[in-house]
Formats: sequence, C-alpha cells, structure tokens
Amino acid sequence: MSFKLINPEALGAPIGFSHGVSVPAGQLLFIAGQIAVDKDNQIVSDDIVEQFDRALANVMVVLGAAGAKPEHVTRFVIYVTDKIEYRERRKEIGQIYRQHMGKHFPAMVLVQVAGLLEDAAKVEIEATAVL
Repeated sequence: MSFKLINPEALGAPIGFSHGVSVPAGQLLFIAGQIAVDKDNQIVSDDIVEQFDRALANVMVVLGAAGAKPEHVTRFVIYVTDKIEYRERRKEIGQIYRQHMGKHFPAMVLVQVAGLLEDAAKVEIEATAVL
C-alpha cells in the first residue's frame, strides 16, 4: 500500500493521528461502526478501555475478512459517550490502539455523542481502508 501522510507544519505536529492521508486509486473498504460486542452480540464490559479494545478488535476482524491489514486503514471515526472518561484513560487506550495498529496513525476524529444505539456501549469505531 503506497499512500502519503499529509501533516503540514502550519498545523503543528499531530499526536496519535495524521491530518490527512493521500491515497492512489484503489478498492475502498468502509467498515460500519463497531462496538464492544462478542459473537453473541453481548457488550463485553462496562469499562471504556475494554470496550475500546473489543471495538477495535472487531474492526480488525472485518479488515482481515477483506484481506486487509491495519496499515490499510486511512481513517477512523471514534464515537464516545464521555470524552472526559476517554481523556482520563487515554494512556491505556493508546496502549490498546498500538497493540492492534502498531505505529500506524491514519486520519482520525473523536466525537462525543449523547448515546449510541446500544445503551451500554461507550465506544463505537468506524473505519475506511484502501486495499
């Protein structure tokens, strides 16, 4: 996969993401928002770090099923129900992120929402990848 991370000096150095990703034409994979559910559609925990881990693991399952790898991801949208809780646990979440994604940091956005479809869900992650 050859793509270029776009991080203009005028915007300052991004921490844990890239400002932009330029990708040559390729097959796009859009991954629906994944929450922290197991194969029986049960939320695995009420802990935000464990939910982040499982939601990202579920994204990785879809990637793998499409023949893609973490480095094919060009964009994440992360929805959380409590950005303060997310910030307070950012270090642990970062460790979980690197376990799944290594040091690949695509374009990302974090959005706090009033709630997710599943009431017990605290995190939902959607992704775009180029194969």
